[in-house]
Amino acid sequence: MRFTKMHGLGNDYVYVNGFPEQVRQPAAIARTVSDRHTGIGSDGLILIQPSSVADVRMEMYNADGSRGLMCGNGIRCVAKYAVEHGLATGPGLRIETDSGVKNAVCHLVAGKVDSVQVDMGRPSLLARDIPVLVVQSEPGAQGTGGVDCQFPISNFQLEDAFGPAIDNRQSAIGNFLERVIDHPMRIGGTAYNVTCVSMGNPHAVIFTENLHRIDLAQVGPLFEHAPEFPERINAHFVRVDSSDHVTVRTWERGSGATRACGTGACAACVAGAVTGRTQRDITVELPGGSLRIEWTADDRVLMTGEAVEVFSGEWLESIA
Repeated sequence: MRFTKMHGLGNDYVYVNGFPEQVRQPAAIARTVSDRHTGIGSDGLILIQPSSVADVRMEMYNADGSRGLMCGNGIRCVAKYAVEHGLATGPGLRIETDSGVKNAVCHLVAGKVDSVQVDMGRPSLLARDIPVLVVQSEPGAQGTGGVDCQFPISNFQLEDAFGPAIDNRQSAIGNFLERVIDHPMRIGGTAYNVTCVSMGNPHAVIFTENLHRIDLAQVGPLFEHAPEFPERINAHFVRVDSSDHVTVRTWERGSGATRACGTGACAACVAGAVTGRTQRDITVELPGGSLRIEWTADDRVLMTGEAVEVFSGEWLESIA
């Protein structure tokens, strides 16, 4: 299996060109190649496949083999690969993802793609889109975000909102929030104010002044597997440095602590703006570098950042 190692701000994936390569058992391959001791080492596997509706299709698997809906850093690298390896003419191209078709524009320097801007689409704050289950026991009460966002459980059943796979054990208790904005939640015995955003994949944003006191290895899994997030969650701890600059540490579902999360940076921008902490056009500083994120007046989130090709090779070990 021929592969290319690429990263965006240190958020690294193994990329396989699915035009000439046929990849069987991608979930098993993702787990094997992602191992940083016995494999190639990565946060997961991304297949660049043919598409009937776009220039290429991005198929993403996390390091644990689970299917990912979307990856902001990954899609920039897909755009770079597609343009530089002749799968798309560029500089603009369309990329099909499990979260819909995204438009990307490559910025070229000396004939090479230096950075990529991606229209990540419209964010959603609706709990059903994330999904997140937060019970409000007092009808009509407001969360700390100041948004009256209740609906009676008798008028809005869990299966209708979230599908039959959702556990119904909380359905008899009070009301569920329609939006979770700066709302107090108790995770692992500790209270946090949480804002939940969907960027085609689920995000919980927690603002804190003590960013580096967060034990990410301990707290991250508690958020990821909390019962309030039936499909797991990406957790982002955010320090507001100024109205146009934030610093973020991330725990990604299926991959753990990563050096950057593009969709998480988008979620941090939306959460900052909707809670009044930041402007709608900001720089998001991550351990691997910075992204520029703009939440436009017409409700689109634009993400701009680097995409880097590191090396190519051939995977020789068979996947059982």
